[in-house]
Amino acid sequence: MAESPVNYLLNKLAQFVENEVQVLTGAQEEALSVRGELERVRAFLRVADSLEESDNEVKVWVQQLRNTAYDMEDALDEFSLLLRHDHGVGFISLISRMSCCIKNLKARYRLTSEIKRINSKVKGICNGHRRLRHKFSRAQQNPSSTGADNTWQDHRGNALLVDETDLVGIEQPKNELVRRLLEGALGREVISIVGMGGLGKTTLVKQVYEDPAVKKHFTAYAWITLSGSSKIEELLTDMLDQIMKVIRTPVPPGAYTMNSHWLKTIIKDLLQRRRYLIILDDAWCINEWDAVKHALPNNCQGSRVIITTRNADLASTTCKEFNGLAKNMEPLDPAQSWELFCRKTFQGNSCPSPLEEICEYILKKCEGLPLAIVAISGVLAGKDKRRIYEWELVRRSLRTEIDCNDKLKNLKRVLSLSFNDLPYYLKSCFLHLSLFPKGHRIKCQRLIRLWIAEGFVEKKEGKTLEEVAKDYFVELLNRSLIEVAAKQSDGRVKPCRIHDLLQDIITSRSTDQGFAEIAKEENREWPDKIRRLSIQNTLQTMPRNWSLSQLRSLYLFGVEKSLMNSVLACDIKLLNVLDMQAAPLTRFPAQVADWCCLRYLSFRSTEVSTIPRFIGKLQNLETLDLKHTNVTELPVEILKLQRLRHLLVYRYKNVSYSSFKFGFKALRGIGALQSLQKLCYLEADDESSSSVIRELGTLTQLDRLAILKLRKEDGRDLCSSISKLTRLRAISVASVDDDEVIDLQHVSSPPPFLERIYLRGRLGALPHWLPSLSSLMKLNLRCSRLKNDPLVPLENLPNLVHLVLLQVYEGSSLCFKAESFKKLKTLGLDQFDELRSVEMFIIQRCKLLEKLPSGIEYLKKLEVLKIFDMPDELVKKLVLGGQNDDYQKVAHVPQLYYGHWKDGGWDVQLIERSVQRDHCREIRSVHVPSTSTSSNQYPPCWK
Repeated sequence: MAESPVNYLLNKLAQFVENEVQVLTGAQEEALSVRGELERVRAFLRVADSLEESDNEVKVWVQQLRNTAYDMEDALDEFSLLLRHDHGVGFISLISRMSCCIKNLKARYRLTSEIKRINSKVKGICNGHRRLRHKFSRAQQNPSSTGADNTWQDHRGNALLVDETDLVGIEQPKNELVRRLLEGALGREVISIVGMGGLGKTTLVKQVYEDPAVKKHFTAYAWITLSGSSKIEELLTDMLDQIMKVIRTPVPPGAYTMNSHWLKTIIKDLLQRRRYLIILDDAWCINEWDAVKHALPNNCQGSRVIITTRNADLASTTCKEFNGLAKNMEPLDPAQSWELFCRKTFQGNSCPSPLEEICEYILKKCEGLPLAIVAISGVLAGKDKRRIYEWELVRRSLRTEIDCNDKLKNLKRVLSLSFNDLPYYLKSCFLHLSLFPKGHRIKCQRLIRLWIAEGFVEKKEGKTLEEVAKDYFVELLNRSLIEVAAKQSDGRVKPCRIHDLLQDIITSRSTDQGFAEIAKEENREWPDKIRRLSIQNTLQTMPRNWSLSQLRSLYLFGVEKSLMNSVLACDIKLLNVLDMQAAPLTRFPAQVADWCCLRYLSFRSTEVSTIPRFIGKLQNLETLDLKHTNVTELPVEILKLQRLRHLLVYRYKNVSYSSFKFGFKALRGIGALQSLQKLCYLEADDESSSSVIRELGTLTQLDRLAILKLRKEDGRDLCSSISKLTRLRAISVASVDDDEVIDLQHVSSPPPFLERIYLRGRLGALPHWLPSLSSLMKLNLRCSRLKNDPLVPLENLPNLVHLVLLQVYEGSSLCFKAESFKKLKTLGLDQFDELRSVEMFIIQRCKLLEKLPSGIEYLKKLEVLKIFDMPDELVKKLVLGGQNDDYQKVAHVPQLYYGHWKDGGWDVQLIERSVQRDHCREIRSVHVPSTSTSSNQYPPCWK
């Protein structure tokens, strides 16, 4: 992979030529020449990367170009360090200054010579692309031929020939899909089946397509495989052929020579009066959908389109355009996985007990992926069951087996397709995940900051680098390459992970392409130069033959202290990223002072307690992560870090139901850090803090701000600052103690994109501007001790999904009104000492709700529960009673209203339970005509 390092180098060359080359005699012409040569071959790099695996000649050329780009980047960075050293000489003795100048002149001469040498090498490599031009041209004309081979399409065809008796776990999803096809609405609908490669999407849909009831129900149908087809005319002709065979009509004369417009017109006319089913298998991009959608009429015949795809964004788009359902393809559960594994490995017999532990380990790595289970079973089926060592060898070397075993080539090919389809900037981001241990849950924000520091993120007009990086993350998510491990209540992805087998594949690629090295084994060969290094806990000692002088990124995971110290003692002055989260570190390493290229520095979850003054030397630093350390104060030199974007200095302490936070002492002059986007947590409890609070208003790039120990008298200054922070998305404020008033009434213009607010401390009243926050999704209030019901001013917030109130209200009743809190998903009420009743809880029009919200059973003082237009099964459980979970959740509620919209009005029933909760009776059943023609009209009893 050369496209990413070459593009990164071109950006760096542009900066170098513009800012620094004028002081390096003789280098300007050479640097410009390198830039010109690289721009000349830039257009061929994407296709060269796609040929790298299948063509050894291209592979060597790409490798040479990549390594030369790295060498040039090193030379530029070394020179930049030299310039900084010149500027930092300062007021030293004349003799010392002369000695430094002589050394620097020698170093400059050496670097000039190095750039000349690299330029000559670049010219030779770039000239070499001429002999490869015919290969590049052929690949550009026929993109589908650029893979390792084209037999993968034959393997896709195998999914269409699988016997139903060989399938496991398919019956339920098949029946659900068949029911959707046969019983749905008359309007045209799209059903998109989405998931990573190898889950069995094609196999499932083929079983549905061949179902006799489906074939009988539809009068026209066709199966179109989109992947591998480069011409829309070929797709449409294939669709027309299949439809004509089904309706037993000859293909119109001249159809095979028509353009796409006329083919779509003919197909649309043929389908207009028929109930049709069209399968679009293996769709990759929105362009493929756009090419065929206009041939599929909305004819109110109950027609259906099924799409299989790895792209969640494509699935969502198609369902919005045509109405329908995006269905995630789920992996097999453990029992189904074991059944399939034993069926394929032991021909349906049980697993011999001596092999159970080995087989369970291998199966766990498959994570319910049917293709992986079947492929690996094929390898194991030929093993002698008595030779346990052979089975253990497969367990230990699964990654090698995937790389080298012919029986696993299809598995590797299918899983690699998604990677091959990525643009170069996403390839770098995805390969970067290989640096994390298997099964590691990776925080989304951590990835975003690391990708920026690594140089993977390109500038886009109107967006911050963080916003662009988040787009990258979402795209990888939508392409089913990374998985959501957990979500916040407001929908934000917290940690993510990657499938074990996908990680094996990208780890192999990462090593082969010189992208990164994963240090887990001691007895292995190491390359001459290492660019990125991840040291993981299975490595005990540092290899003697490591060369780390070109190292740019270092990640430590669970290493011993002695190994950590050995690595930190190396000459790694060009380091950009140092991630030592949870390392056995007790003090800030002194050698970091010389690593002036650092852009990302994390000592999160270590025992570091003080930050030395030399932190001011790290003037390229963008992220300083000291979360969960013992740091409580920063030196004033931190204010020299003009590029700092993320400053995280805080820790939590959980005591019983409460969580206490500790930050760092406020620094005067913090307004100098004009690039700051995240500032957490600033302690503002001394007299000098007033000026700091006022300075915050100058940090106009802030999107997250957290303040602790705020004094009442600083409230007005904070309001003034908040009004100036128009990019703010999240704010957290805690008073100096829980009885201190937080005065936030004076915000004249609240940030328009504010999504999350956390307030801890007494409030005289809710800030008057809170109800105007249309973007607010999450509100957490603690210790507010309000006199008035807080729900009233908050009930119309249009996007509020999460509301937690702890010791917020001193009144005796809360009232949830009709049509209030329309999007609320999470409601937390804690320590309402005077609360005697929650007057009403309303749920309506949740057509798919199968269970009551978890936690409703804790509303012990709930007086009324109203459910309208809800599924009959749920209503029956609540009305008939018994031992079902939902009835037990609300058995303490005195009144239950339920009903449906019927014949222009509401059929309303009221169930009243006795105080003793031992029986209930229906006391009213009425039909309430509506004055409105809309079925959204609320019944009168809700008013």
